[in-house]
Amino acid sequence: MWRAALTPFLLFAVLLGADFQSQAEAQEQGQEQVDVALVLAIDVSRSMSQEELELQRRGYAAAIASPEVIRAIDLGARGRIALKMFEWANDNHLRVIVDWSLIDEAADAQAFSDQVLADRSFSQRRTSISGAITHAAELLEDVPFRADRHVIDISGDGPNNHGRAVTIARDAALEKGITINGLPLMTTGGPGSQFNIPDLDVYYRKCVTGGPASFVIPVTDWAQFPDAVRRKLILEIGGFEPEQPLVQPVQFTFEEPYDCMIGEKIWDQLREQFFLDP
Repeated sequence: MWRAALTPFLLFAVLLGADFQSQAEAQEQGQEQVDVALVLAIDVSRSMSQEELELQRRGYAAAIASPEVIRAIDLGARGRIALKMFEWANDNHLRVIVDWSLIDEAADAQAFSDQVLADRSFSQRRTSISGAITHAAELLEDVPFRADRHVIDISGDGPNNHGRAVTIARDAALEKGITINGLPLMTTGGPGSQFNIPDLDVYYRKCVTGGPASFVIPVTDWAQFPDAVRRKLILEIGGFEPEQPLVQPVQFTFEEPYDCMIGEKIWDQLREQFFLDP
């Protein structure tokens, strides 16, 4: 009986010892420990208008500096996170907006937000979600902090149509222990809508996201965007999976097959029709 009573205590001691060991290793390497290293990967493909690109920037800036996100950071085990943002389009367009930053108080978050707003996005052709995932995974390998979790936060308004298959890039990132969350932009009105698909949320679930507590939060109207980003960041910082109301229901079962090459096929069809470059 006394052995059973000691079991929880021994488990706690082991976990506490492991945490002390990780802290000692981090200090030895001169690294700050953070709850999560989070990469924000922002779509700037030409299917988004300049107005939408600006709305996207303002939405991320407002969410990062919001009191709710600051509170989520404070509630973490270490009370700090590492954050980096870059924009992506085709497989060759990857541009850092804000480099790795330690966020542990409101002033840090506001400084990050100010840098986001100080820059401006310009749309680029094609959509390479696979390239964005691969680049984000490489950034996480070189993060200058010791993180309990590695997360890629990817937003976009269309399926992959450039670079290698998105499932290959996703699976490679998942093998490294990275979680990928998605913010599919299912809005209308931007240019290049012929390259988009109506069930982008399903595509993100089946082909893009994965890992522990991964999730997808669709945006169907730009008015929803700031709140969606804020909720997404809070969930990613806390490492929690959202409850169903936060996620738009989709009518399918996970056993049904899904064509993760749909974006490439649409591009090939339109390329022949409009004489587009390969």
